[in-house]
Amino acid sequence: MEHRDDDFEARVEDGGRRGFLGVSALGLAGGILGVGIPLQMTFTRALAQAGALEGKDGLELLNDRPVNAQTPAHLLDDAITPNNRHFIRNNGLVPTDTAAEGWTLAVDGLVDTPMEMTIDDLRGNFEVVTMALLLECGGNGRAFFDPPASGNQWTYGAVACSEWTGVRLRDVLEAAGVQDGAIYTGHHGADQHLSGDPDLEPLSRGIPIEKARTDNVLIAFEMNGEPLHPMNGAPLRLVVPGWPGSCSQKWLTRIEVLDHVHDGTKMEAPSYQVPAYPVAPGTDVPLEDFRIIKEMPLKSLITHPQDGADVGTEFEVRGHAWAGDRTIARMEVSTDYGESWQEAELDDPVNDGAWQNWRATASVPQPGYYEVWARATDSEGVMQPHAIRWNPKGYLNNSFHKVAVQAGER
Repeated sequence: MEHRDDDFEARVEDGGRRGFLGVSALGLAGGILGVGIPLQMTFTRALAQAGALEGKDGLELLNDRPVNAQTPAHLLDDAITPNNRHFIRNNGLVPTDTAAEGWTLAVDGLVDTPMEMTIDDLRGNFEVVTMALLLECGGNGRAFFDPPASGNQWTYGAVACSEWTGVRLRDVLEAAGVQDGAIYTGHHGADQHLSGDPDLEPLSRGIPIEKARTDNVLIAFEMNGEPLHPMNGAPLRLVVPGWPGSCSQKWLTRIEVLDHVHDGTKMEAPSYQVPAYPVAPGTDVPLEDFRIIKEMPLKSLITHPQDGADVGTEFEVRGHAWAGDRTIARMEVSTDYGESWQEAELDDPVNDGAWQNWRATASVPQPGYYEVWARATDSEGVMQPHAIRWNPKGYLNNSFHKVAVQAGER
């Protein structure tokens, strides 16, 4: 299997894939965050007590303004991520009023019939569907870049696959009548810019009209059969699986149809963009050489055993894998630093856009310290890489995940 550059080019506008940094997994959090961990834990508890993380369980706070929090890998073991374990990625301040009653969504721009609809209108006028859909922050894995990339230092936990209920964006656009010449959507939300300036948006991104017309892009109003969590976009949001989570606008109020690539906040380089060509770590890349990230690269996650766990000389390994707009065809694990690989049992996705669950029974020859590595191969034959392809903003790290275990008696 090859790690192909043409596959990288297919994942950016006009044109991602990244890899692995050799960090020992045992005590991984301490190695990455060092002395910041006690402060981070204290901050997390304080914010939780203040209600900022109400309804969340076990998330690690990375930033408090805006609130950003990740889920430790072992807490993502469920086949469907529960609401209380879904990560939080905010760019601005959460709206003060997230009540569903009275909330409206406008659809305008290059459409024959501009519309403004309540959530009840969406429920009543369009087919309501429920799908398991994966969301991942484009910066998931940023903590492992060397030299470091600025931004929230996500390790593995800015990913989730919950069941979302809503209506297809495709159906809504069809009802509005997309005009010839439309090439992109622009998304707008009710969150507030950190400056407090009402004329500024903290985030306004979009997607190509072809992606907007796919079957699994939803305007969602429920998450696992419940109203959306306020930190996850209540009462209405987009869910665009397989693409950077920033495309999935939260607190959704407007979708405009455009004859050009959307120019909203954080559509400009280098936000959610990577260089159009490979660069050496630390390179200062001209802004005109960046390209917008489209689909996310293939990736896998070990959710059991937990990093640093005590296990027997035979133990179960399990987790999830995903591949942007593709599927995973093969999943493998290694306990001998990649000298040999064992194929894992791999489930099909429950629907297009969901992650795939996998499991294997691993055995080691004698008690001692071991690292469990996981790698995936997608439906186009592209294999998950071992090393990070560096980029200035720390996006698209899809390197092997590994956890350390102590097998047998110490």
